[in-house]
Amino acid sequence: MDRFASIVGRQYRLFEYVGAPDADRVMVVMGSAADTAEETSHFLNQQGEKTGVLKVRLYRPFSPAHFVRALPATVKTVATLDRTKEPGASGEPLYKDVITGLAEGFAMGAAAFSQMPRVFGGRYGLSSKDFTPGMAKAVFDEMKKESPRNHFTIGIQDDVTYTSLNFDPFLNIESEKTVRCVFWGLGADGTVGANKNSIKIIGEETDNYAQGYFVYDSKKSGAVTVSHLRFGPDPIKAHYLVNQADFVACHQFSFLERFDVLKYSRPGSIFLLNSIYGPDEVWAHLPREVQAGIIEKQLKFFVIDAYEVAKNAHMGTRINTIMQTCFFAISGVLPRDQAIEQIKKAIKKTYSKFGEAVVQQNFEAVDHSLAHLHEVRVPDQVTSTFRRRPPVSDQAPEFVRKVLAPMMIHEGESLPVSALPVDGTFPTGTTQWEKRNVTLEIPAWDPDVCIQCGKCAFVCPHGVIRMNVYDASLLGGAPEGFLSTDTRAAFKKFFPDKRFTLQVAPEDCTGCGLCVEVCPAKNKQQAGLKAINMVEQLPIRERERANWDFFLTLPEPDRLTLDTSTVATSQLLTPLFEFSGACAGCGETPYVKLISQLFGDRMIVANATGCSSIYGGNLPTTPWTRNREGRGPAWSNSLFEDNAEFGLGMRLTVDKHQEYARELVQHFASELGDALVQEVLQADQSSEAGIRAQRERVIQVKQKLEALRDADPRARDLLSLADYLVRKSVWIMGGDGWAYDIGYGGLDHVLASGKDVNVLVMDTEVYSNTGGQSSKATPRGAVARFAAQGKNTAKKDLGMIAMAYGYVYVARVAMGYDDRQTLLAIQEAEAYGGPSLVIAYTHCIAHGINMRKGLEQQRLAVQAGYWPLYRFHPDLVGQGLNPLRLDSKAPSIPLQDYAYNETRYKVLVQNDEERAEMLMRLAQEDVNSRWKLYENLVAAYAPKG
Repeated sequence: MDRFASIVGRQYRLFEYVGAPDADRVMVVMGSAADTAEETSHFLNQQGEKTGVLKVRLYRPFSPAHFVRALPATVKTVATLDRTKEPGASGEPLYKDVITGLAEGFAMGAAAFSQMPRVFGGRYGLSSKDFTPGMAKAVFDEMKKESPRNHFTIGIQDDVTYTSLNFDPFLNIESEKTVRCVFWGLGADGTVGANKNSIKIIGEETDNYAQGYFVYDSKKSGAVTVSHLRFGPDPIKAHYLVNQADFVACHQFSFLERFDVLKYSRPGSIFLLNSIYGPDEVWAHLPREVQAGIIEKQLKFFVIDAYEVAKNAHMGTRINTIMQTCFFAISGVLPRDQAIEQIKKAIKKTYSKFGEAVVQQNFEAVDHSLAHLHEVRVPDQVTSTFRRRPPVSDQAPEFVRKVLAPMMIHEGESLPVSALPVDGTFPTGTTQWEKRNVTLEIPAWDPDVCIQCGKCAFVCPHGVIRMNVYDASLLGGAPEGFLSTDTRAAFKKFFPDKRFTLQVAPEDCTGCGLCVEVCPAKNKQQAGLKAINMVEQLPIRERERANWDFFLTLPEPDRLTLDTSTVATSQLLTPLFEFSGACAGCGETPYVKLISQLFGDRMIVANATGCSSIYGGNLPTTPWTRNREGRGPAWSNSLFEDNAEFGLGMRLTVDKHQEYARELVQHFASELGDALVQEVLQADQSSEAGIRAQRERVIQVKQKLEALRDADPRARDLLSLADYLVRKSVWIMGGDGWAYDIGYGGLDHVLASGKDVNVLVMDTEVYSNTGGQSSKATPRGAVARFAAQGKNTAKKDLGMIAMAYGYVYVARVAMGYDDRQTLLAIQEAEAYGGPSLVIAYTHCIAHGINMRKGLEQQRLAVQAGYWPLYRFHPDLVGQGLNPLRLDSKAPSIPLQDYAYNETRYKVLVQNDEERAEMLMRLAQEDVNSRWKLYENLVAAYAPKG
């Protein structure tokens, strides 16, 4: 320890005591909680109490002698805090070691105290709770009692075992010199990045200390972010979130409808709001609760239309530098001129790699920000006629209203233990209640222009665009403004004399604009408009909410009447994956949504950790849902390294259950009837009609067996397994980090097994969920983490490797180029009786693109020959046909016409133009040689004679 101190300048001991030298109460703790306990002890001692904190620097090996020597001789009571829960033990680890250490140290005469102190222990930090001064004080207060509660819990409301200590959540012991700030932002709007820059500016360019904690929910970009920052002249030891802020900023106006953004504000503090309403009109648009909070806390209220400034600076929706400039201008942390100078330095450092144009756009935004910043004159009374809207609808299930709703609005810590499910299971289909309202614009449908192609619904990443055909008589109860038209094109063939509606879920849309980009129907009367166009959300929200609710009451078309081989008709199927927390414009979720539409009512999913586990299994809500009959996908997440084996296990289990169920059906032939048994065992389930007929047979089997349930255990077995007689569709899903890299060995093993599993690889060509690291799917010349100078080697050809087995169905798809080829490939893969692999081009925010242009990038990737589309179908060999079909044409544009639309390629040109040119030349050669190879393969597979 002394040698370490001489090198780094920080002195540590095995155990370090801080506090009153004559303390009678000592808390033993380790980790970040130790500083909070120390600050609280100091606060209490200034009020005449005698407390101390013993920090454990080296936990094990635990030295009893050193431990007792570190304690003051006056100690009477010791409390230990463990950040873990071990209900099967007599106490948590630190608690047990402290008791043992005291006994042994006292016995060997190492202790300065003459009488053994009493010891009690507790748990803190459960459910990821902060450890705050109020909690530390509650522990010290408990130690005063004649009989302190042992094995207590601090931080949660344990109303099941009643072990919780009460505490003051608003106890503030921080220095008045410390400036505390809270920023509410939207993922990908730059709020977090700007706050990190602010920390660097203040921490590096001034004598102040700086600290930042960033709270994210489990969604991707477009999610709520809350940044907690502290600045001050003294060292900051507050290792917990801010709850008494001097400055609060809300970067999204819609948050005021959902969240109590002012709960962090202290009286007399500053509130900055990004508002489309000016200083003279904004007050009338605030909910009553916000107005009341501003008045009661006497806040200084400022507004800026940051979106207008960003638009004029050609920055899209990136409002980070604008809001950062306003923060420095009104917070007083730095002199205004000095702050702006440092902001521009940070901009230059951060954005120069993206080109001088980007730097100048940010400079322009900074220069114009203060001219658009206004202080609002605050009235002396509440005048608003509306309140903050409820977190969820009154129509939501009770569990959603009482448990999930508080979590949705960042009030989950108020929930007691008894509110949570005993077995940890949460209901599915709960994203439908969330209504995030995260976008200013949503698509609006023009029925007069629409050709009913279904492309907009097909590519929608969040399943917010739905289509339906129905009898005109059902429109009797439609709200005013509900749009419909006669069926056209393909629909008219199957649904003559029906009405057609395309409806958008206004509060679930993320405003990505992919639907508008893909729409082929142009308005001939108004140039620039299509059959679907982006409009302001707020003016039409209430109307479209009513329309959406009515739309959901319309009956769904009978699946048996649909020819789902066309894009349009496939979109009459209800998605069983909806409103996920994926990034706006995500390239992955349209594929997942499509599969859920086609097979969701009988689908089992093994999901690899990554983006798909974040948007697919996040709490408190889940996008995986069920149809009106109560059927939906069964979804479970596994790790990078074993997801393929995980999915294979599902397949083998399904097969074994089915095998046993078939044996039992034959065993009960006399009770069930020979005819029913033979129909069950010989059922053709290759079509929707066959699957429905088998479900009806299974219902008959269950009904006939019900009388035998109590008499024969085998009848109970069959009742529990009968549903396995209906065909199950097993899907293994994940990204390229899993499929190409960490999980490749398992994936190869599963494909080689010959079992009937379907694999979807959502290829973003980078580890999208963990920071953008390079994978074996990363193309040559692209920049990523661990490939800062552009990746040297070519992309791994996963499809070619799988095709080498000869019995694996393999397809490469890109819905932005050919949506019908994507649809057919997925259907063929699922219908194939062996292993199938579908590799989907997935545009990603990590590529550095305008996500609205994601489908265009997919199209260019195929046209450049970088992403050739093909299907390899082993069954065609037996039919005397070529199993390999190229579904895209030969390269028609240079690779750079595709690549240099993306930052991951352009940034290398900025940093090392010569190397970029060299790698692009090699990448073009990769494209040319790969296309020739595929052409040769097609020729080689062609039937001879």
